[in-house]
Amino acid sequence: MAGGWARDGAVNEQIEASIEDELLRLRTTGRPRGESLTHCAECEEPIPEARRQAIPGVRLCIECQTERDRAPVARGGINRRGSKDSQLK
Repeated sequence: MAGGWARDGAVNEQIEASIEDELLRLRTTGRPRGESLTHCAECEEPIPEARRQAIPGVRLCIECQTERDRAPVARGGINRRGSKDSQLK
């Protein structure tokens, strides 16, 4: 397939790189780390001991975490690397 100025396989490399970036983001973000809080960072309600032990580094109570999980998350475009070929179209 003709790719303009792009070398053979460049489009597939961009797709694979975008997938790898998204997988890395999913693995590294959203995971609490460190010491758990005893009270919720948003509503200041006590966080149950069982939750603190199950999720080390937890900062929110179940209700606040549920609300946060329901909120839409803005993400960047799919192809953030932008080759010259994709910019010319």
